[in-house]
Amino acid sequence: MTGSMHGKRGLIMGVANERSIAWGIAKAMAEAGAELAFTYQGEAFGKRLEPLAASVGSDFMVDVDVTDDASLDTAFEQLGQRWDTIDFVVHAIAYSDKNELTGRILNTSRENFKNSMDISAYSLIEVTRRAHPMMVANGGTILTLTYMGSTRVTPNYNVMGVAKAALESTVRYLANDLGPEGIRVNAISPGPMKTLAGAAIGGARKTYKHTDQNAPLRSNATLEAVGGAAVFLASDVGACTTGEILRVDGGFHVLGMPQQDNL
Repeated sequence: MTGSMHGKRGLIMGVANERSIAWGIAKAMAEAGAELAFTYQGEAFGKRLEPLAASVGSDFMVDVDVTDDASLDTAFEQLGQRWDTIDFVVHAIAYSDKNELTGRILNTSRENFKNSMDISAYSLIEVTRRAHPMMVANGGTILTLTYMGSTRVTPNYNVMGVAKAALESTVRYLANDLGPEGIRVNAISPGPMKTLAGAAIGGARKTYKHTDQNAPLRSNATLEAVGGAAVFLASDVGACTTGEILRVDGGFHVLGMPQQDNL
């Protein structure tokens, strides 16, 4: 898909390091010709992001806290001063207290439930509301990340499964709201991946191994595969796809049972 993003520019939110899914998407977007801007949260993540952003020719980075309206307003004001319009936003933001990503959802605290929903689901609405004026003229794409724990019980995923279910529903409602203006809203659902966020979930290594051994392709998703899917959704070849949850998980989602050798 070389050149399929030529002339497009957009914002990548959620790169933590070079193993982040958001970085796999950013790299694929840049290789396809897109011009990128980035957000991060906090000085430590900013230091990690700076050389990565530079490697894809970007010098625009802004510190954002998605739970703070003023922070979001400032970020998009700065983005608007740089570009009049944008073509896409990648929302790769989620959070839950890792101490509650083990054991039973029965023990989820009210505080963590509200915080997880705010950051992992509601923030998509806040981000889209601010990106919307910059997309009205030419249309655009809002893209987020989800996981199959939204629809199937996954050990230890707990409140994040509930948050991802809310996120996927938000994708559908936003897609309907913004479709008449040529703005598409989609989500990518990779299988388990070896990321900083994924490592916080109890039993992550066992889950990764299980899906790797049992998926029809006998493989978990790679950063390159997820990046390619993102390029498809954000480029003109994805012009008629919206409200979609695109699974990039080696086919694991089609299984009813493990492979016979692993029963």
